[in-house]
Amino acid sequence: MEAGPAASGWIDQCWTLARIAEIVRRRFGVEYTHRIGWSVQVPSRKATERDEAKIAVWKDEQWPVLRRHLNWWLMA
Repeated sequence: MEAGPAASGWIDQCWTLARIAEIVRRRFGVEYTHRIGWSVQVPSRKATERDEAKIAVWKDEQWPVLRRHLNWWLMA
């Protein structure tokens, strides 16, 4: 998915929910729909235990590693 929509056959550079669902269907053979009756949930406040410094370290060190693995897995 990191290669962009054009790599999957769409000409423009715009990912949509429908396109992502199509990639999931192609890759895993399952249908995905957002129409299961759920809505986006946003917390009204942040947890008191939240440690911004640790979150920043995780984003800098761990997220890039996970992202590479996820991209490889989705494109395999």
